[in-house]
Amino acid sequence: MKEILQIATTLSNEKNVPLEVIYQAVEDALALATQRYYYKYQYTDRQVSKATSTPVDIDIAIDRTTGTYETFRRWLVVADDDEIEEGIHLTTAEAHEKDAGLCVGDVYREKVDNIPFGRTETQLARQVLVQKINEAEQAKIIAEYAQRQGKLLSGIVQRVTRNHLIVDLGDTEAFLPRSELIGNEIFRVGNRIRAVLQMSEQEDRHPQLLLSRICNEMVSEMFTIEVPEIAEQTIQIRGVARDPGYRTKIAVKTNDGRLDPVGACIGMRGSRVQAISNELASERIDIILWDENPVQFVINALTPAEVDSIVLNEETHSMDVIIAEDNLPTAIGRNGQNVKLAIDLTGWTIRLMGKDEAQEKKDVALNVARDKLVEYLQIEQPIAQLLVNNDIRSIEEMLYIPLDDITAIEGIDRQLAEELRSKAEDALLRLEFSGEEQPADDLLTMEGMSMDVAHKLAAQGVVTRADLADQAIGDMDLTQLDLDEAQLGQLIMTARKIWNEEQPA
Repeated sequence: MKEILQIATTLSNEKNVPLEVIYQAVEDALALATQRYYYKYQYTDRQVSKATSTPVDIDIAIDRTTGTYETFRRWLVVADDDEIEEGIHLTTAEAHEKDAGLCVGDVYREKVDNIPFGRTETQLARQVLVQKINEAEQAKIIAEYAQRQGKLLSGIVQRVTRNHLIVDLGDTEAFLPRSELIGNEIFRVGNRIRAVLQMSEQEDRHPQLLLSRICNEMVSEMFTIEVPEIAEQTIQIRGVARDPGYRTKIAVKTNDGRLDPVGACIGMRGSRVQAISNELASERIDIILWDENPVQFVINALTPAEVDSIVLNEETHSMDVIIAEDNLPTAIGRNGQNVKLAIDLTGWTIRLMGKDEAQEKKDVALNVARDKLVEYLQIEQPIAQLLVNNDIRSIEEMLYIPLDDITAIEGIDRQLAEELRSKAEDALLRLEFSGEEQPADDLLTMEGMSMDVAHKLAAQGVVTRADLADQAIGDMDLTQLDLDEAQLGQLIMTARKIWNEEQPA
């Protein structure tokens, strides 16, 4: 049987597939042909007789030295109450008749004669062998390309169908779905195309390579090619946000103080960024300077809009960005594109507002803070307003700000400051012992909300504006709120505006 050794060696060299893979393919081919033979015939005392189509499980072992092979029939030992398939399974009782040491889950092997290979068996074995070798070749290619996932590949369009393009990469084919093309791009057979290897997946047991031109890596890979400083890692790409075919924001940085990373990416007279834009169907590209300070990074990301000021809320990971009224359309962009990309790039929730809206919001917040101080400290409104105007807006701040800073406020002497601090301590103790939920500032400052209603909502577990947005009228006890259904419904709808604020249109 040295022919088997010769065949295996020849195929391994021709197909550039490991020799062991060829041996396994030959074993699988022989095993399937043997199983088909046993399906038609069965051995009884080494005599061939007609069988009743009983399936068998066959294992072939080829001696890698001599080329001879042995055939084994296998049975899986299963529990007596499991579903038994005749010819493949053994009950525990049947297994113990063959070997007392067999347990459930063990495999019993019995050597049988090699079958006589006729024309039918030989043809089947050949078909299986060819299929297995083709699968091994393709699997080898997939394994090699898997290391290039996320990288830019170049190929020739080989075939165009309604749903995808088939791209010849030189040593294999890849599929580029039309959904992964930029806009209405048109490619014809013979066109050269560049795309990113995004993934490989198994479909009908045949590995496939999939390409994409709309993924973020398409932009970063193009910049790596066009900008030598990125390839040399002098400039780093810190993030990409993309609306394929329309606009991209890419954040870059460098540790070399002598280098302008934005200018290097743009190139002389915009040559570098223009070459990338041309490849991406004239997609507009904004190159943003990355900054470790999130506020400055957001300011950069909203380019070309000019930011007046920002209020940062680390708890909600959000920023209120105040912009001049005439500059708001630029900050928002067409269909909200500019601010959406800025959100994707920075990872922060950005709420844009004009100066008038910001001032109105600030006034409401100050009034709420003043009213809370009046309620908790039991003081007159003018004194509370004095505290708020000097950035003392809660009983906690009243406790922890040094007394000297409080007495420095015009109109508040040492005695009054000590009295206010004592009242703040009492108020904080009352709140802690009462265990009552306190309404959050975003609920208190919501349009149409009163402090009384906010506290009653908090007593029912509705503490924040987001909590109220998630409620339905039927979930609330109207009698405790002193509201009718229409009034509560209006408050809930107002609260739900937050959903649109978090995702600009």
